Amino acid sequence: MKAIITAATLALTAAVGLSQATPAQADLLADIRERGTITAATEMHYAPFDMLKDGEYQGIGRDLFDAVAKELGVKVEYIDLPWSSILPGLEAGKFDIVNAPVTMTAERMSRYHFTLPIGNATVALAKRAGNDAITKPEDIAGLAVGSQKGSAQLEQLKKFSEKLGEPATVREYVNIDEALADLAAGRIQAVANSMPLMGYATVQRPELFALVEPPFGDPKYFGWVARGDDETASLIEAVNAALLKLHEDGTLAAINEKWLGANPELPTEMPAVE
Repeated sequence: MKAIITAATLALTAAVGLSQATPAQADLLADIRERGTITAATEMHYAPFDMLKDGEYQGIGRDLFDAVAKELGVKVEYIDLPWSSILPGLEAGKFDIVNAPVTMTAERMSRYHFTLPIGNATVALAKRAGNDAITKPEDIAGLAVGSQKGSAQLEQLKKFSEKLGEPATVREYVNIDEALADLAAGRIQAVANSMPLMGYATVQRPELFALVEPPFGDPKYFGWVARGDDETASLIEAVNAALLKLHEDGTLAAINEKWLGANPELPTEMPAVE
């Protein structure tokens, strides 16, 4: 069984993590293979990519990263953290890679090493089921809409809102579960996040939520990230090689079908990002 480390226990292992992933080492991949374990951090409140169900880590991110680690020939130690601490923790060397779905942006790609896309990050809206006042994204004008604090989807929501005749009231949440809870309670009228997340929420709880189509904003993709230094380049190359193999042998398609009921088309080359 793969280990899961919570935020509470991460502090106890920080010193170990720093010694395992320090810029002084010439090659992170070589170090990972020598110890036989890769440490991967995510936020387990981001269904269907990452979630805790009955205390077990599940989702697209778990299944796909397990498959990649198998190709690398190592075991995985998963760390569960709030989204706001994941990228700072990566930069501090507390773990090897982020297997949370990180939206590819020009600023982030200048700062981190990204893998090939592992998911579709284009923004979509979820509304309460039966709310006929919202039939398209523009209908959120003047309404209260939630999204996740620190996310690229939040920034896209803000930009979209500014172009409306009456801007939406944008509320920020620590995680999407909290935003959806407020939507279900009627405290907000919509939630904005990536198409897979909003679609999954509506499929899982159709009595509460409905998807607003089409998505809005430019097409975006999720990737995994490692630090942007030279020592991590070989790790990203190896992960990308594994992802390409999983594209080719149908493993990626099977994982997406399992969790999404569909297999979204994903680039097998790095996409252009603005």
